[in-house]
Amino acid sequence: MLWLKAFHLITMVAWFAGLFYLPRLFVYHALSEDQTSNERFKIMERKLYRGIMTPAAVLTVILGFWMLYDYAWAAYGSMLWLHLKLALLGITVIYHFYCGKIVKQFAQDFNQRSHVFYRFFNEVPVLFLIIIVLLAVLKPA
Repeated sequence: MLWLKAFHLITMVAWFAGLFYLPRLFVYHALSEDQTSNERFKIMERKLYRGIMTPAAVLTVILGFWMLYDYAWAAYGSMLWLHLKLALLGITVIYHFYCGKIVKQFAQDFNQRSHVFYRFFNEVPVLFLIIIVLLAVLKPA
């Protein structure tokens, strides 16, 4: 159980590191004006999203549901904190896929948002992480 939890946390940290950094790349990409910078950001965004974030997200979800199945399934109905955490996980996955949509838009030179939008967008996963960690650690009734 502890090994499973450790790897779940490791993959979650990698996933959220990407969720923090990718929108920051969007900020800089939206500000870039030369072709060299645009191409560099396209490569960075694609590699981060496909090579790090998505595999980490998949492993985080798989390991989390494995723990749920092995250790908490019988008590799941009485764990409101876990219901909330899983709902927030679902929203985080949607955010992740929305980031992928933005990566594709930038790759096609079709960005329609300003750097200001991405600065606010960049703060969303911070809120997700704070709430998820508080729910997992405090397990409020």
